[in-house]
Amino acid sequence: MEIHRELGKGHSEVVYKDALCIELARAGIPFVREKKYEIIYKGVVLAHPYYADFVVGDVIIVEAKAVESLIESHVRQVLNYLAASKVRLGLLINFGADSLDWKRVIL
Repeated sequence: MEIHRELGKGHSEVVYKDALCIELARAGIPFVREKKYEIIYKGVVLAHPYYADFVVGDVIIVEAKAVESLIESHVRQVLNYLAASKVRLGLLINFGADSLDWKRVIL
């Protein structure tokens, strides 16, 4: 909420991700940005991995968006990240709307 309050809407996604790094670090919350997850198909690692925007404390995947509104494909994206990572909880945050929009996604 602090990030949306400070920056408002209209910035690119990467700007909000940079601000989220600052907020998480200042709060002392452990996180990894752009964590890579390999996708395995029939025992073979595929050439194109997933990169989760943030993994917070090894228990929450955070996907940041800067769009007018969240749609079902954004939720499916988080579900795919959850399946690949074996993490059970995801948070989809949209900084692009008039007010902060978010969804909790559970695998």
